Amino acid sequence: MGKKTARLWLVPALAVTLGLALAACGGGKTPIVDPNIAPTNFKQEILDTLRRTLDDPTNVHDAFISDPALTQVGNEPRYTACVRYNPRGLNRTYAGNTERVAYFYGGHLNQLVEPSKGECAKAVYKPFPELEKICFATKCN
Repeated sequence: MGKKTARLWLVPALAVTLGLALAACGGGKTPIVDPNIAPTNFKQEILDTLRRTLDDPTNVHDAFISDPALTQVGNEPRYTACVRYNPRGLNRTYAGNTERVAYFYGGHLNQLVEPSKGECAKAVYKPFPELEKICFATKCN
């Protein structure tokens, strides 16, 4: 195949490739998510996060949680819930009460972080025995 023939073949091939690439970009629409869907599985999502992040998630005392409430976070309303617990550290001593705020987006846990001053001050806590009963075995007492 000569150089002229190769160039003539290359131009249509590039046009087809470019067309397919552009079609792929325009065809898929990103679904719009309502950020303020009420979380339904919030306790389990918080438990899963704490199970991965606590030094010793099997020995938590004095666990409490608030129900998710639509609150103002910056300029936007978002569902939040507050969690308070006394975790045991790697040195096998209890750290004292620890508080976290859970931020939800689209009905799911987005962040579990230390609250800013007063952010959980109005939280209405109720017992969270599921956190106190976390274990790694398939069958726990």
